[in-house]
Amino acid sequence: MNETKPVLIAQISDLHIKPPGELAYGKVDTAAALIRLIQTLNALRPRPDLVVISGDLVDGGSAAEYAHLKELLVALELPFALTAGNHDDRQAAREAFPEQAFASGEELNHFHAVGPLDVLLLDSSVPGEPFGHLSASTLAWLEATLTQNAGRPALLFLHHPPFRSGIWHMDRQGLRNAEALRAIVLRHPDVCLVAAGHVHRAITTCFASRMTSICPAPNHAVALDLGQALVPSFIIEPPAFHLHVWQPGDAVLTTHLVPVGTFEGPYPFFDAEGRLL
Repeated sequence: MNETKPVLIAQISDLHIKPPGELAYGKVDTAAALIRLIQTLNALRPRPDLVVISGDLVDGGSAAEYAHLKELLVALELPFALTAGNHDDRQAAREAFPEQAFASGEELNHFHAVGPLDVLLLDSSVPGEPFGHLSASTLAWLEATLTQNAGRPALLFLHHPPFRSGIWHMDRQGLRNAEALRAIVLRHPDVCLVAAGHVHRAITTCFASRMTSICPAPNHAVALDLGQALVPSFIIEPPAFHLHVWQPGDAVLTTHLVPVGTFEGPYPFFDAEGRLL
């Protein structure tokens, strides 16, 4: 890879794939949503160097769901790395994706060097629970990996956000030991981004003095209920994903919200003589 060119990391999240023919919550065709998302990813120019899938790969953790997901991902023309969310089953995911270079241990953690950039996926899932927790072994692996690669910019991806979104029922399911993650990030200035999923909404904040975000979903969004007016609910909003762009020359990371689909354009602003149209 040319280390003077931007590094593009696409983040997709919360695919919630069901067995073939089934709808999530009896309403959402998550397989069709993933097909549209893959078409959008494949059409990007320049192409992302890596696609990170930050958990909730499937909806119920069954082998049939992972088999369906794997079949759908065959159409993705880009390399991808995945980790687990609260809807996933670690062992079933491992069996479905044996080619994924997970670190040793039961968690689905792994590390990718992408040109001048390091990408670390952290498994925040807790078997049988909706909330997140980074195990002692995951935290030790993170600390050791960042120390070993000191001096290289790093992006951290996990499923559960380490901050409150303001959506009451999702905040009950956040990362329970966020302070342990905060302490590690503060010790390692090379960390440029902490990126999560889980809430199905695009959200940005600052955590441990770093840019921190939640990736939107390709299918359904958690309803924006900031006043506890609703029972836990979802809404069908325009699907999207995040495209994280590392500019090596300026050592700057930017994150773009990219809608899923095809749209009119691009149209020029100026005519052949340089006049504004």
